[in-house]
Amino acid sequence: MRAIQRASIAILIFAGILSWAMPASPQDYPGKPVRIVTGGAGTFHDIVTRQLAQRLSERWGQPIIVENRPGAGMTIAAGTVVRSAPDGYTLLMADRTCIAVAPSLYKNLPYDPIRDLMPITLAALAPMMLVAHPSVPASNLLEFVEHVKKQPAAFHYASAGPGTAIHMTGELFKHVAGVNMVSVNYKGGGAATMAIVSGEVKAGFGSIPNVLPHVSVGKLKAYATTSKTRFGSAPDVPTAGEAGMPDLESAQWIGILAPAKTSPALIGRLNREIVEILRTPAMRNALLAQGAESAPGTPAEFATFIKSETAKLKKVIELSGVRAE
Repeated sequence: MRAIQRASIAILIFAGILSWAMPASPQDYPGKPVRIVTGGAGTFHDIVTRQLAQRLSERWGQPIIVENRPGAGMTIAAGTVVRSAPDGYTLLMADRTCIAVAPSLYKNLPYDPIRDLMPITLAALAPMMLVAHPSVPASNLLEFVEHVKKQPAAFHYASAGPGTAIHMTGELFKHVAGVNMVSVNYKGGGAATMAIVSGEVKAGFGSIPNVLPHVSVGKLKAYATTSKTRFGSAPDVPTAGEAGMPDLESAQWIGILAPAKTSPALIGRLNREIVEILRTPAMRNALLAQGAESAPGTPAEFATFIKSETAKLKKVIELSGVRAE
């Protein structure tokens, strides 16, 4: 009898361990707190992640923990999620640097974004704006290109560092416009913007929330946004396409991914829940305040988008010759 009891207890313990280790079914999910890993605190993706996490927590009745893993272009954050169990309880809010830029920028990337991560949905697109110091004698985008071409030496532009959205947009501009420009690296987009405001560097790209306040008071000139359509908070600034450069389309973007081998059913459940939130007026307005536009879609659409962005940015990196420092 005792042997039977011991065997029964062992079976129950094993069953408990097995149920804990097995991925949750979409119907039971989430049965415990969910962790969303992202980059540094206070960044665009961190702010958006926290807004999304609050809404998911209210919907699911579970704590959503935002874990900041800054450094190395968010590759540390991505690596953390890649090594996590594919059970839906560890997700990644990634930006394009760690997904579409890193494979070409880093020689020994410890993960393959396409092989090791499963797309859930693109979350938001944040276009750049090309701005210049008021002393630059150009009133529109094409005049600015001609001004740069006339310089006897390379024209310097402000950047937030290798592989960042500002830097990649600047390098794309060089290629599209056929101009000789050299990036001057600053510690973040805010510092890069202030370098243009002070005249230390004459021009550069910046996020709309960073540069628009200075444009509004005449401390910067705005030539174009890199979005497909005019941005809601800057309706008077033309798109690069409207200004004569349709190939200058570039945006920082963020999206939600899960570890590889997460069940398709759970990916589908996560997609539906997150997309519904991203499409609410409250979330759209919250994103707009961060200089971004809501851009949710299906996992398949996000996968196609990632492959397209990776190919485009690989070409930009090869042309620029940039490598991670």
